[in-house]
Amino acid sequence: MDRRDADNTFEVAIVGGALVGAALARALRGTRLAMVAKERPREPAAEAGFDSRVYAVSPANAAFLAGLGAWRHVPEARRTPVRAMRIYGDDGASALEFDAYRAGYGELAWIVEDGWLQAGLWRELEAQEGLARFEAAALRGLEFGGTHALLALQDGRELRARLVVGADGARSPVRQLAGIASEDSDYGQTAVVANFACGRPHRGVAYQWFQGPAMEGAVLALLPLPGEHVSMVWSAGEAQAARLLAMEPAALAREVAAASKDAVGELALVTAPQSFPLQRLATRKLVAARLSLAGDAAHVVHPLAGQGANLGLQDAHALAAVLNGREPGRDPGDERLLRRYERARAEDILAMRATVHGLQRLFDARGGGIARLRNAGLGLVDRLPVLKNLLMRRAMGLQRGST
Repeated sequence: MDRRDADNTFEVAIVGGALVGAALARALRGTRLAMVAKERPREPAAEAGFDSRVYAVSPANAAFLAGLGAWRHVPEARRTPVRAMRIYGDDGASALEFDAYRAGYGELAWIVEDGWLQAGLWRELEAQEGLARFEAAALRGLEFGGTHALLALQDGRELRARLVVGADGARSPVRQLAGIASEDSDYGQTAVVANFACGRPHRGVAYQWFQGPAMEGAVLALLPLPGEHVSMVWSAGEAQAARLLAMEPAALAREVAAASKDAVGELALVTAPQSFPLQRLATRKLVAARLSLAGDAAHVVHPLAGQGANLGLQDAHALAAVLNGREPGRDPGDERLLRRYERARAEDILAMRATVHGLQRLFDARGGGIARLRNAGLGLVDRLPVLKNLLMRRAMGLQRGST
């Protein structure tokens, strides 16, 4: 092997430099890594307006990000604790409430803007020894051999790695080039996102309204942002989403305030609405010889539970734990080793996929009997503290017996 080959040979090559890929790269510090990223995240300014995209980061993942050094780069003024969550059925009466204080926790989640979180991770990657970043690069080809995988980039460069990780999104080129089958379907909905100033304090409460089959299974969520602001995610049928996007700012604010029962008072638009189609994606497997998938490349769920980013960060955490904890001299691309990661993630991914997909279908189903059942179910869970606490701990990323 000549010097040029040695310079482009790595233990692990991560394709994808967004949240999951960057978190995994940071968690694998000490390993000779390559990270192939289409673009570098822009550095946000303290006085900048809110991102259209925000994450509800679970306490467990906040601790993970703190351990990576990224959390400290997100100013306290740009992260908002969720103290409670209120979920409403489509009958106007049924409700389920999770309250962190009553359950003995500090918060249920943290609302953090995408730009701040990604920039924080990249700041930590700047000086990471053993990491080679291939920025503004895209994957053209992928071949797997007995001892290494060969990655061909669009600009003609070639990399060799003992393990390739696809953290490159729902349309993952890594997954496609590796021939890993996936099952994907369209929910027939579009998520409309926007940020608003609100007339009353949100007090750290996140809200969600299931709007039922009359609104084609639409789900409206308001998440607390710093100051008196909220982030809206309205998952709606395509016709309704198009109507919302075409509205004048004042009309859209009135529409959202009415749909949210004036929970936070009058609204004023502060970030122009954007949209993205909703899909469901599940892969047949997460790993193969010299290959692993993480984040949206492996699974995509409906945003009604706000758990997509959390699942991806948990993937990064679990995969890093397996690779960092492997026996001395163990090949990181060994499929038997990688199955430890696949087994570790199977339960969480399956449970979240079934829960989210089931809820979306349940509240989209027509019929009086089904309507009574789904709304009664919300009220029943609200009256069962043990079950409610179990659901809350799972959403917070807390395992049984943890503190």
